[in-house]
Amino acid sequence: MTNEELQLLTEELSTKFFHKSFNHIAFFNPRLRTTGGRYMLTSHNIEVNRYYFEEHGLDELVGIIKHELCHYHLHIEGKGYKHGDKDFRLLMKKVGAPRHCTPLKESKSKKPQLKIYYYKCTKCALGYQRRRRVNTKRYVCGKCRGTLEEVINKNESFSS
Repeated sequence: MTNEELQLLTEELSTKFFHKSFNHIAFFNPRLRTTGGRYMLTSHNIEVNRYYFEEHGLDELVGIIKHELCHYHLHIEGKGYKHGDKDFRLLMKKVGAPRHCTPLKESKSKKPQLKIYYYKCTKCALGYQRRRRVNTKRYVCGKCRGTLEEVINKNESFSS
């Protein structure tokens, strides 16, 4: 599906379920990772995650667009457009929009595992774990001010 087809689908759903026109832009945003779509308050555009369409199909995409159109039309009318607002919940129920979208498989939505670095004080043997490398020539142990050394094998006398 192209952005033009998404635009036409959004306009069609807006007139069919909300009986109002959608006068802004709907497009696929490749940077979206954890959400199915989002409504932009300043530009009034709707951004959609393409992975949800590829993985779950047209029905899921229609649900995401309906959900974002609820935000859109309520915001334009000056009513409660946030998830907790009564107007929003009533409109979602009326048009059959889902509150949450089906989760993606973990391969696309899960962040890559970060490497963890382990350090040990040569004086008091206190262990440290960090997500970033530590310059052992510049930093010292916070407990005894001894020098730090990187531990290659975590199980090798590491206690934190």
